[in-house]
Amino acid sequence: MSADDASETRVEVYPGREAIVEFDLDLTFECVEECTWCCRHGVLLYDEDFLELAERADLSAATTQFRGEDFVIREEKDRDDHVADDGAACYFLREDGLCELHAEHDWKPTRCSVFPLAVSLEDGEIHVTTRDEAWEHCEGMNVSERRVVENLDAFLPEYLWELDDPDTKREL
Repeated sequence: MSADDASETRVEVYPGREAIVEFDLDLTFECVEECTWCCRHGVLLYDEDFLELAERADLSAATTQFRGEDFVIREEKDRDDHVADDGAACYFLREDGLCELHAEHDWKPTRCSVFPLAVSLEDGEIHVTTRDEAWEHCEGMNVSERRVVENLDAFLPEYLWELDDPDTKREL
């Protein structure tokens, strides 16, 4: 089922902070070992993410600006799987297929936490759908018992409600 097949449901994610969910409420997701499809993209860094990343990495080596926004750079990788057509993937994707930030610091930028979901702001309210590309490429869709709607706080950091533009579809 794609996001277009679901109806809208209002869900309280944090006290007083709701999201309008536009995906099947039975959707499950769990990252699966060796699947690094989402890591082939440059990662958008919201201001809070940028500050958090500064505590964990060399920003001059790991980030770039594009259209006035900060992103984790993409770099060429010595692997054939789950890299973009140009052979590049996220700076923090290690050769063992793990994310350096998550594996070594137990931390993810907001954009990574949100995946496979997409967040947009419409009429002042946060709307959450699934990324169309996730249905095409991500191996973690509907393979576990972890219902996304029951774990929205793990996918949607509370920081998203403070942003003027939490849209996650912006890419490097």
